[in-house]
This record gives sequence, structure tokens and C-alpha cells, in this order.
Amino acid sequence: MGSTNKYQYGGEALIEGVMMKGKKNIAIAVRKSNGEIHLESRPLKTLSQKYKFLKWPVLRGAVGMIETMVLGVKSLMYSAEFFEDAGDDSEPSKFDKFLEKVFGEKLQDAVIYFSVIVALAAGIGLFFLLPNVLTELFGINKDMPGGTLISNLLEGSIRIMLFLGYIVLVSKMKDVRRVFEYHGAEHKSIHCYENKEELTVENVKKYTTRHPRCGTALLFVVMLMSILVFSLVGRYSVPVNILLRLLLIPLIAGLSYEVVRFAGKSDALWVRIISAPGLALQKFTTREPDAGQMEVAIAALKEVIQNEEKGEEISEPTDRCCNDH
Repeated sequence: MGSTNKYQYGGEALIEGVMMKGKKNIAIAVRKSNGEIHLESRPLKTLSQKYKFLKWPVLRGAVGMIETMVLGVKSLMYSAEFFEDAGDDSEPSKFDKFLEKVFGEKLQDAVIYFSVIVALAAGIGLFFLLPNVLTELFGINKDMPGGTLISNLLEGSIRIMLFLGYIVLVSKMKDVRRVFEYHGAEHKSIHCYENKEELTVENVKKYTTRHPRCGTALLFVVMLMSILVFSLVGRYSVPVNILLRLLLIPLIAGLSYEVVRFAGKSDALWVRIISAPGLALQKFTTREPDAGQMEVAIAALKEVIQNEEKGEEISEPTDRCCNDH
């Protein structure tokens, strides 16, 4: 869906909350157990603010994917803090004490970056390296006519099946399902804003939970883009193939980002065709939200819009409770 608004906003579903991101700021809204909506605004710190060349096409997508993961983990951990057991007075374990001694006040940052590294390693291993190893078991002769193309198509098919299977299995989990409802609320509110309607529950509820700029759509484009890129570089021994895949992942991520970014601005037929699989996949990663969840998404989006339209970056995090929707 195209948009003529000045800003393009994105977001992420959290535990009983939503994070919305602008160019310079983010806003997090969390529904507390007492029913109040807690709002926090934070400045958005990115490497591209310091190093302008990181805003170049393709490069911005590769770097942005890592930064988005870090921001997502930080926001998720923040929302989880509202639901930790306050009555848990148990003594920290020796390992916890050791970590606190080593990292001190930087412990939470260490946990965040470790989580991102583990997630990246698991994702690369499962969706990029394993499909290559499994493809080799079929013993396709790469020297025969079309052998390289057939091998890469088979590898890509295995990659996509593993990805789809993972998404479907995760969507069946009860706790994850509620997060996916907030994911739907996030998309609906952004659609409402992009169509220049007032951000109210009644207006938001009529929009679809699927959006072409969704991270789910981006990941699916990554799967498709990998088939094209890996086909162009050819196939070699398994160790060389694995090395090439590791080296080419940033390029694939950057190219995929540009495709999804363009898709979010264009209504062209070919763009809708390319976007269709990613949008269809959101059937599993988004759910229809209730009115309360839409209120949370609206609160986060209104907050970040207000801060962005001031034209300046927030200098320090601010938080407050919001009950007027």
C-alpha cells in the first residue's frame, strides 16, 4: 500500500505492548496489569546517524537488520519487566552473581547482544547452512546442464519449507498468539495513519492486519533473494558454499530490504505479485486484535508521531501513564 504521509513508521509487537519507530525516536506502550497504558519515549540511536555512508542503498538494509534485532530485544525485555514476579525474593545464583560482577551495570546490554548473536547464529545455521548441507545429500551433478540451478532451487525450496514450518509451529504457541494479536494491532494502526484517518479504535479496526513492510515479509523476500544470489555465484564444495553464504548474507539482507521498502511505496502490479507471499505468510504472524490491544498500538503511534513532528530528537527517555485514547 502506498503512502503520501511525510513519515513511514514501523513497529514491533511486545509482551502486552507495541513499540513504534520513527526516524529519530521510538515510543513503547505497554498495558499494565492494572489496565493503565504505560508510555515511554526514547531517542533512536543508529550507526547511520554517525556514519552517513551507512544510509546508502543496500548497505542501510544490512546494517538496519542488525540494529532492528537489537532494538527489538531491548524493547521486548523492557515490556517483560512489567510482568516479572515482584514477590520473588530468592537469592541470586552463583552464576548470576558472577555475571553481575563481570559486567556490572552493563549486564543487561551484554544479555541483549548475546541474545542477538545466538538468534543470528541459530537463524543462519537453520535457514542458510543446513539447507545447503541437505541439498548435497541428493547428489545432484553440478556439472550437468542446469545442475547448479537445480541445486540452488532445491536448496531454496528446503530453506523456504524450513522457514514456513518454523512460522507455523511458533504460531500455535498460546503465549506467542497474544503477541501476534498486538502485531496485528500495530499493522492496523499504521494502515490507518497511512490512509490519513484519525487514529481511533473504530477507524483502526477496519484495516487489515497485513502490511507489505512487515518484518515477516522481509524475511520471506530474503529467502527468495538467496535463491537468485546463490545461483549467480555457483556451487562448489560444502565448506566453500558455507563460506560464500556467510559472506553474502549481508548483501542478500540489503537487497531484500530495498525490495520491501519499495513495495511499501508502490501499488504496481508486479510489486503486488512479489509482495503476495510475504503478505500471505502474515496470516500466521498476525492475529485480529481486540479493542484494548488497538488502544495500545494507537497510543504508541500517536506518541512517536507527536515527537517526530516536533522535528527534533528526544534527548532523554521519558515515561508516563496514558488513559486517554
